[in-house]
Amino acid sequence: MKPVFVSHDAYRLFVLSALNKYYAPPSAIFVKADWPLIFKCLITDLSATTTLLADTFSARGPQPRDPASMLRSYLLFLLTRPEIGITEWVNELYRYPLYAILSGFEPGDFPGVGTFYDFLSRFWAADSKHLSPRVRPRKRKPKKGKKGEKAPTTSPGKVQRLVERILKYNHSSKTQPMDRLFEFFQSQFLAVSAAYGLLGDPNAMDVAGDGTPVETASWSRSKPTCDCHAQGLAKCNHPREYSQPDCNSGWDSSREKYYNGYHLYMLTAANSKHDLPLYPRLQPASRHDAVSFVVSSVEFAQRFTLGMVDKMLLDAAHDAGAIYDLLKHQGVKPFIDLNKRATKYLDTDSDMKISPTGIPICPAGKEMKTYGYDNTRDRQKWICPMMKDRTTNTCPTPSSVAKYGRIYHTCSKDNSRLFSGVVRGSEEWKLVYKRRTTVERSNKREKIDYKLEAGRHRSTMMW
Repeated sequence: MKPVFVSHDAYRLFVLSALNKYYAPPSAIFVKADWPLIFKCLITDLSATTTLLADTFSARGPQPRDPASMLRSYLLFLLTRPEIGITEWVNELYRYPLYAILSGFEPGDFPGVGTFYDFLSRFWAADSKHLSPRVRPRKRKPKKGKKGEKAPTTSPGKVQRLVERILKYNHSSKTQPMDRLFEFFQSQFLAVSAAYGLLGDPNAMDVAGDGTPVETASWSRSKPTCDCHAQGLAKCNHPREYSQPDCNSGWDSSREKYYNGYHLYMLTAANSKHDLPLYPRLQPASRHDAVSFVVSSVEFAQRFTLGMVDKMLLDAAHDAGAIYDLLKHQGVKPFIDLNKRATKYLDTDSDMKISPTGIPICPAGKEMKTYGYDNTRDRQKWICPMMKDRTTNTCPTPSSVAKYGRIYHTCSKDNSRLFSGVVRGSEEWKLVYKRRTTVERSNKREKIDYKLEAGRHRSTMMW
C-alpha cells in the first residue's frame, strides 16, 4: 500500500504526548545531552519524505512504515551512535524508548533491520547497487605522493581532454541513481538553509571545493573469474569480480599510506560561516582532485537551482588551464592558488616579462602596479610602479615618455591561468580566498564528528 502522509504537527503532538506518558516529568529525567536531540527532531520537518518516495511503494500489500519516521530515525542514529551500524541501532531503539519516540514510533513497535535497508534503497533509482560493473580488470595501485602534497595524476592531460570533451559536446544533464537523494537534500535541507540566509547571497554565491579520502575497507576484496589458480598459474591478467567495484586504491598523502575506498569531493558554501555542504560526490580513490572537481562542478551546475555561483575557491591542486576555461564557460570567477611547481617567468612579444604570479615586470625589473579591470574587454590594466599623482614619473630610467607612464594590459584569453580577473596577492583576492578553508572544516565534520568512515557498507548505494 501507499504510505499515509503524517504531518509534522501530528508528529510533534505524538512526541509530546509520548514523552509525558513514558517520561513524567521529562525535565526531571533527561540529561543535558538529550535536549538538543529533542529540539532538533521537533523543529526539523521531514514530512515531505512521504510525498517524494510515494511512487516507490506499491499500491498493494501491507501498510508500510511512515517514511518520514524512518528517515528521522536514521538521522537520529547519525547524530548519536553513527559508529555502531544499523543492526545495533535497532537494539538501541529497544534499550532507549526516547530514541523510538523521537523517531516517531511507539516504544516496542518500530521497524527491524531489513525495513531500514529497504527504506534507504528507495532513494537509489537503479537496479544495481553500484555505478560500475562488478567484473572488471585487475586494479593497480597509484603512485605515491609526497608528504603534504596531493597524489600525482594517473595520466597527464586527462583534465584537459575531459574539459575539452565537455565544452565540445555541451553535455546535457545525465541521470544519476543518486539524483533522488540530492533532490530531497536540496529541497528539504538546502532550501531551508537558503531561506534563513545561511548560504549567503543566492544571486552571487561563493563555493569552495576540495577532496578527502574515505577508507571503506582495509583491502580490496575480489575473486577470480577464471581457473588459472587451479591450473597452477599464480598470476594472470583476467578480469576479477569485485565486491565494491566503485572503490579502488588511492594514496593518502596526509597519512602517508595507501587506502581502499572513495575520494569524497565536496562543494561547500564559502559565504556561510557554518561550513554548510552543497554537493557531496563519491569518486574513486585513485581520482585526482582536479578530475573530481570537473565531474562534480558540471553535475552541480546542472542540478543546483537555489542560486547562482559567482566565485569558485580552490587550492593549488586545481591549478590547470582547463579548469579556468571550464569556469569561464560556466560564468564563474576562479580563485585558485598557484601550483609552485609549475611557476616560471614568461617572455612576451615586447620588452616586458610576466612573473609566476601573473604580474608584468617592466624593463627596470620592477613589478607593475594594477590600475583597474576592464570588464568590457576582459583585461587588466597595469601602470608603472614609479608613477605618482598620475602624471609624475619618478623612475630614473622610464621605459616610456608618455604623460601617464608605461601602460600594459593583460587579457584572460591570452593566459586564463595567470590572468584570471582578480590579481593574486591583492587585498580583494586575500579577502575572498581566505574562506576556502571552509570546505576543509566541512570535510572534517563529516569524517571526524559524524564518523563517516565507520560506515559498514559494501555498496555505493548505501554509502
